[in-house]
Amino acid sequence: MANFILRLRSGRVLRRQAASSEALRLRSGQGFTLIELLIVITLITILATMGIVQYRNSVQSSKEAVLRTDLFRMRDAIDQYFADKGKYPASLDTLVTDGYLRKIPEDPITKSADTWQTEPAEPDPGNPSEDPGIYNIKSGATGTGLDGSSYSDW
Repeated sequence: MANFILRLRSGRVLRRQAASSEALRLRSGQGFTLIELLIVITLITILATMGIVQYRNSVQSSKEAVLRTDLFRMRDAIDQYFADKGKYPASLDTLVTDGYLRKIPEDPITKSADTWQTEPAEPDPGNPSEDPGIYNIKSGATGTGLDGSSYSDW
């Protein structure tokens, strides 16, 4: 143990023996106060909440992107069918059986391939008894997207 010499204002000299480094560490590190711990816990909670919200928004955004892509591809297949055959398909299954789609995609919002809403084409004035076919397709999901528009309007 080392000795320290302290000189007081009065000129007296005091000799003190230095404590071990472990004892000094214990005396100087008294830990965190309750307020410091509460502030840290509050900050961690705020950051975790922000992370959860971002995660949920990213999952919803990816579902919406898949929905937009599926709608685009099915509408494109309907247009290709019309360009090739001169009439609109009678059903979505017709697109699959004629090779325009491999399968009817699953709506990512409703998680079902049976909820697609089809819009019929205008009937042919020259042949009103013929089935007009499917002109357009929309999602059968209820609710609104992150942009505020209804899924059924896409």
